[in-house]
Amino acid sequence: MRTSTTRKQARHEYWAEQISAQGKSGLTVKRFCQQHGFSEHSFYAWRKRLRNQKPGLRFALVEPVPRTPAAAVELVLASGERLLIGPGVDASMLRAVLQALRA
Repeated sequence: MRTSTTRKQARHEYWAEQISAQGKSGLTVKRFCQQHGFSEHSFYAWRKRLRNQKPGLRFALVEPVPRTPAAAVELVLASGERLLIGPGVDASMLRAVLQALRA
């Protein structure tokens, strides 16, 4: 049996994936919503809700990514986006990126 927290998290993850997919698709929001069978209103409401959310950064243990052998670490953000950090990354640049993600 799924708890209400689990269902809520699943909805958040679903919409985060849809919003990310629309951005990568090159389609307008209207066309993307038509193709995926949900309303623009729902899309925009979830985009606003997720954008206004400040969950903080969540980290998870990751294994080396075979397609990017030079990457030392891969961070998967709550939005589903991935940040690959190579072995020679400048520490001050990494701090600036992490600070921007927390904002």
